[in-house]
Amino acid sequence: QAEEELKEGCARQALQLREMGRRERLLRADVSRAKEQLESFKTRVMRACSPAAAAGVAGKAVMEQQVIEKVRQISDENRQSREREKCLQEELSSRLSKEKEVSANIEVFRKSLQELQ
Repeated sequence: QAEEELKEGCARQALQLREMGRRERLLRADVSRAKEQLESFKTRVMRACSPAAAAGVAGKAVMEQQVIEKVRQISDENRQSREREKCLQEELSSRLSKEKEVSANIEVFRKSLQELQ
């Protein structure tokens, strides 16, 4: 009976080991795909940020640091644009409020003028 239990235990462990091996292969394949996607994305970013890379002139010679700086610059410009848009929206809102106030004052003035006539 002990021998039978040992055999069953070994069989279970063998199944677990095969399953772990299968999972490891799947994970390795996922990591490989992720690396390929990352490399593809990196290449596209470098081409977008560097005309030399886009033309194929510099290729790998394009420094990653330059691309990182370009992405930071674009990000900063984007942030500044959003801040500027917010300021312009606030200014527009303020001007619209003033315009409504002036329109109301004109209407009051017009009514007063009619009464005087």
